[in-house]
Amino acid sequence: MHKLMSFLSTVLEKILMFAMAAIVVTVTWQVFSRFIIQSPSSFTEELSRFLLIWIGVLGSAYAYNTKAHLGLDLFVEKMVPAKQAKVRILIEVLVMIFAGGVMVYGGALLVAMTVELKQTSAALGLNMGIIYSAVPISGALILLFCLDNINQLLKSATDETTVKGEL
Repeated sequence: MHKLMSFLSTVLEKILMFAMAAIVVTVTWQVFSRFIIQSPSSFTEELSRFLLIWIGVLGSAYAYNTKAHLGLDLFVEKMVPAKQAKVRILIEVLVMIFAGGVMVYGGALLVAMTVELKQTSAALGLNMGIIYSAVPISGALILLFCLDNINQLLKSATDETTVKGEL
C-alpha cells in the first residue's frame, strides 16, 4: 500500500507542478495583454482563479501527505513513545472523519448540486462541478494518505514491540 501511496504522491506532485506552471503562464499573459497590448484577455482571470482553487485544495492533500501542513505536535512530542503512537492514530482517525464527512461527502453533494443546476463559468463556459470536484478528490486523497499513515504507525509499533520482545 505504501508504494501505491508514494506513486499517488508523485503523480499529485507532477499535477501540482503543471498547474503552477499553467497559472504563471496564464497570469503572465493576462498582465502582458492588459498592459502591453492594451486588450485584456477575457478568459485568463477566470482560468487563473480556477487553477488557484485546484492548486490550493490538491496542495492541501499533498502537504498532508508530506507532513508539510501546519500542525501543533508540541504536546505529542512530550509524551512517552507508547502514548505518542496512540495519539497520532487518533489524530489520523479524526482527520479521516473530517475528510470523509466534509470533503468527500459534502464536496460530492456540492458537485452534484452544481451539475444538476447546470452552473457554468462566465468566461470559459465550464461546468462549475468540474471546478468544485477538487474538494472531494482532495478529500479522497487525504483519506488514502490517512490510511497509509495509520498503517505505517501500526507497523512501526509492531516492529518496536518485536524488537523489545527479542531483547
